[in-house]
Amino acid sequence: GHSDGDAVAHALTDAILGAAGAGDIGEMFADTDERNRGRDSIEMLRLAVERVRGLGWVVHNADVTVVAEQPKIGPHRDALRACLAAAIGVHVADVSVKGKTNEGMGWVGRAEGLACMAVASLAPAARR
Repeated sequence: GHSDGDAVAHALTDAILGAAGAGDIGEMFADTDERNRGRDSIEMLRLAVERVRGLGWVVHNADVTVVAEQPKIGPHRDALRACLAAAIGVHVADVSVKGKTNEGMGWVGRAEGLACMAVASLAPAARR
């Protein structure tokens, strides 16, 4: 990636921006902008949360699925949840991280990369 390439943080950043109708990660952090080269993806996630907060929304909860043969997510789940929860400003119980394999199929199954999917729900800032 142009930034530090944290696929989990990138997927969640896109989910949060998308839920607020606030564009996407590439729009907010263009890979043509040298300031984003090697940028910390958790910082990018925090900035996206600030953007949606400025639009009157807060993150309510988040769910992330990582599809990969390696690494296994289970041993890292608690640390991932804690890091993401801190970045988006919710309790760790409001963040789910799951790991799935691709059962050996395709480029993910051959361990050539991984895929992440994330969903975030937002609430009006006044109700949180």
